[in-house]
Amino acid sequence: MFAPQPIGFVKSPYTETSAIPKGLNAKHDAEGVLEILPEFAAGLKDVEGFSHLFVLWVFDRSEGFDLVGAPPVDNRPHGVFSTRSPRRPNPIGLTVVELLRRERNSLLVRGVDMLEGTPILDIKPYMSSIPAEKLRRGWLAEAESAFVDPSRGLHSE
Repeated sequence: MFAPQPIGFVKSPYTETSAIPKGLNAKHDAEGVLEILPEFAAGLKDVEGFSHLFVLWVFDRSEGFDLVGAPPVDNRPHGVFSTRSPRRPNPIGLTVVELLRRERNSLLVRGVDMLEGTPILDIKPYMSSIPAEKLRRGWLAEAESAFVDPSRGLHSE
């Protein structure tokens, strides 16, 4: 077992979880900053070459966990490992952000869905070799098909 330590903290416009967009068609376009601690700043070398980054972080304000629960986008119960619930056995979050620019040990990003002050565990360049036609979205695909896009003049369920 290892004892994770933060490499930095998130500067976010969100101070309450209720303000973070959730559900089908949620837009994650809020800008924020990944403030990397000075002792880890050398690890940012060459990060500017990537358009998107994986950010691993801690649900530091979540308590306990549920192995099965109904997510906000579906009224049927699903296992925690098939959802993005913050109530997990290991409260680790994963977000893909767009890197806008680097300023010394700060990464200005778009797509934050974390709270102000959230501890960052790791950052990795976003890479995927999986073609879109091979990806499966599990139960979420069914939930999305039941949702009608309001931007096309229809209503959502």
